[in-house]
Amino acid sequence: MNSWDGQYGSAAATGFASMLAIGVDGGPTVAVKDCLDIAGHVTRCGSAAYADAAPALTNSAVVDRLLEAGCRIVGKTRLHEIAYGMTGVNAYEGTPVNPRWPDRIPGGSSSGSAVAVAAGSVDFAIGTDTGGSVRQPAICCGVIGFKPTFGRVDRRGALPAVSSLDCIGPLARTIDMIDRAMEMIAPDYQTETLTSAPRIACLAIDEADNPDMIEAHQALRLAGLVAGSIDLPELDAAFRAGMTIIARETLDANRALLEASAQFGTDVRLRLEGALLISDVMLAEAENIRATFTQSVNDRLSRFDVIVTPALPQAPPLLTEASEPAKVLPLTRYLRPFNLSGHPALVLPAVTSSGLPSGVQLIARKGADARLCAVARWLCDHHPMFSDLRGEA
Repeated sequence: MNSWDGQYGSAAATGFASMLAIGVDGGPTVAVKDCLDIAGHVTRCGSAAYADAAPALTNSAVVDRLLEAGCRIVGKTRLHEIAYGMTGVNAYEGTPVNPRWPDRIPGGSSSGSAVAVAAGSVDFAIGTDTGGSVRQPAICCGVIGFKPTFGRVDRRGALPAVSSLDCIGPLARTIDMIDRAMEMIAPDYQTETLTSAPRIACLAIDEADNPDMIEAHQALRLAGLVAGSIDLPELDAAFRAGMTIIARETLDANRALLEASAQFGTDVRLRLEGALLISDVMLAEAENIRATFTQSVNDRLSRFDVIVTPALPQAPPLLTEASEPAKVLPLTRYLRPFNLSGHPALVLPAVTSSGLPSGVQLIARKGADARLCAVARWLCDHHPMFSDLRGEA
């Protein structure tokens, strides 16, 4: 057993792609998704196509922020190849093991970051979220995941370099640690505390959802913590528009490698090749939906502090089901639309009455990231389902 396995357990089991020891001894321990540059190390993006790239010359902006804040970066984490997938299954680099539900997917694409946090290997981890890629694996593994307002956290040194959807965000076991992480990576972030009950709106439930997956959502209403109900009729159109835009932007970032017959996994290669069919007209239609949906969310949030949705419409699939589109594609139904709109979104995990991973998602006004976390803390204080997620004051 090497020193890595001795201190942290199996690298694969805990989600790590490589061992590091950068920063201050005794500071908060952090794992960083391997699509973020760390000087002197290859940013492999979980892909053979990137394995022979030159080491990064400088740190990504978020890594510099972590080091300036006194963190200890202990490893880079595995991910779904090129951050383009929802299962976390990675044939090239190995699939991280979901610590609480080892027979189920760890989620993607920030699979290793979620697993490292859930396994207790780090105080918090950094992931990236282009279509639910922090929030979905967080729920799969039973931790908190936060996607800040688009642009709130500096993306310099992240791959892909250009994205209109992608956000860098933290995963942690408590909401207090999420706040602490945000204070480190977003220079203008200041933790807030509520002085009165927030106005919470529940999204009207889709009857097609698995009943287990809406238990937590309904529990808030039954507890009298919800001020009203809203609908978002453009939600599914926003989901499809997000899929269109992420496909085109991921293709643009990897087009040269695809044309050079780089070694992508089968699932990723097929998705990149499929993106070749996306026309400029289709992209323009997706952008029109972005504008309409964003305004719709803004309108609802003018009357409420947060909107609550289920985190997932169905349970995370078993590993044996990970190649079945019907089991995987719907997983970001409630998550992906808010990458399109750019609103901050946070997931609180819960366990269903049948023992499955589940939870709720909270969405707030753009720029109200700290208020969103304050509402999450208020829910932890006021509902026993989330009491273990509070942390220390």
